Amino acid sequence: MFFQEPPGRPDLFASDEPLHALLRQRLPPAVLQEIRPQYEAIGRATTGELWDWMIRAEAEPPVHVPYDAWGRRVDEIRTSGAWEELRRFSARHGLVATGYDERLGEHRRVAQAVLLYLFSGTSATYSCPLAMTDAATRVLLDLAPSALRDRLVAGLTARDPERFITSGQWMTERTGGSDVGNSETIARPSRVVGDERRYTLHGVKWFTSATTSEMALTLARIDDGGTTPGSRGLSLFCVEIGREPGRGWTGIQVNRLKDKLGTKALPTAELTLDGVEATLIGEPGRGVANISGMLNVTRLYNAIASASGIRRACALARDYATRRSAFGARLIDLPLHQTTLDDMDAEAAAVLALVLEGAALLGRAEAGTASEAERRRLRALIPIAKLTTAKQAVSIASEALECFGGAGYIEDTGVPRLLRDAQVLTIWEGTTNVLSLDVLRAEAREGAFTALVQDLAARAARSYANVADADLETIRAGVRGLIGQVKRDMSHGEAAMQAGARRIALGTGYLTEALLLAEAADAEPRAGELLGRFVAHRLRGPFAG
Repeated sequence: MFFQEPPGRPDLFASDEPLHALLRQRLPPAVLQEIRPQYEAIGRATTGELWDWMIRAEAEPPVHVPYDAWGRRVDEIRTSGAWEELRRFSARHGLVATGYDERLGEHRRVAQAVLLYLFSGTSATYSCPLAMTDAATRVLLDLAPSALRDRLVAGLTARDPERFITSGQWMTERTGGSDVGNSETIARPSRVVGDERRYTLHGVKWFTSATTSEMALTLARIDDGGTTPGSRGLSLFCVEIGREPGRGWTGIQVNRLKDKLGTKALPTAELTLDGVEATLIGEPGRGVANISGMLNVTRLYNAIASASGIRRACALARDYATRRSAFGARLIDLPLHQTTLDDMDAEAAAVLALVLEGAALLGRAEAGTASEAERRRLRALIPIAKLTTAKQAVSIASEALECFGGAGYIEDTGVPRLLRDAQVLTIWEGTTNVLSLDVLRAEAREGAFTALVQDLAARAARSYANVADADLETIRAGVRGLIGQVKRDMSHGEAAMQAGARRIALGTGYLTEALLLAEAADAEPRAGELLGRFVAHRLRGPFAG
């Protein structure tokens, strides 16, 4: 009887040479020395407990129990014990808290992004509640009444698992997903408690993520006798979720859990809000504007999850290639397969470089050290990074399945999960088209895309060590072509700009990745090799010189 040896469990920190090079580039030596033991610990965990919890959480998906044995409505959502272990692990390693560690100054988001990058791909998507927890923290710090902020932020950023809480996000309704202007949930004035204006919420949220969290942010229209239609009539609210054992949720009914393509361990549900109390955050009618800071965080997390999933797919495919033999040799010794793996690794390095650039800009913006040009560039870079890396995550996951042959299509190998989980990354927090149009809006409001393109042009004009002349010329031609295409679209009016927005956004993402790899190549010759492969794959025609 034949048994094929499965892939091993590679240490996702120790084996990641591009990450080590980018860390030396991005973090001061003192900061890197302080946080490196955390990276090493998570790397080891990807070979042990994180891997085991991931498998258990996927094998034991959430279950909705609407009634108890005696007919009482209880609406329990039961999750795997492994899901709870992932929560505790997240707290102990400061996966949210590091992003708010003032000792790290403007480097806090890069330091945190690497923690999340190492964790996410082996977390059974626990990085999703962490994303919303971080986003809620940002919103509460920026906009919440002081009592609400003081009551919740300490738990959201706690490193003690006994105190750590998470947040959900309840934005999607039956009338539309990204178009929140169609939201129908109504908020009715309830009472005032100190500096908090409380309302009761009434409506249906079609898709709520991390539904077992202790709180959630949501949008609703205030019923003041003349509700304003569209997104301008929406206000932002914080729900502190009350659950009474044996008696269900306070003011909330769980209609059903969602049966999704992937992310099976993550509890997501459809809820009916029937008088649940919520606190207004920010000014009435400014709900959409008030979640802009939140979107920077969640979209960056999405890009980090893409980078992490890509890295795990590449590591598994490469490890398997050292174990699997075909056509008289190990896969790793077959030139064509080796080329495929090297191309995948180049894509992984490019994605990681883009993610860390976004994290660096966000860290500087939050620390107050970013220039005005950097703030504008951040506004365009985050949606572009999210949409570009998500597309790459699906592509690499599909390639990884091919690397396993038939085993890559068999569910009990665990390999198909790479592709099923990657697909959510193109949808959550805005599809490719939605985000491409968001970049147009950011340009119209603050010249965000102009700032990004100006930065690309300046980077393309530099010289770089360890970068082949042909690769650099291809990048420069790409930047010139991008600028020319934008000008042509603008000359043909708004419809042409919208029609071309997707192509422009993806092209900008790939060019940014290439230039960031070129910058890394100044100090690391290996980055120049990876850049050459990435340029050939993403920026040059199949038979170009």
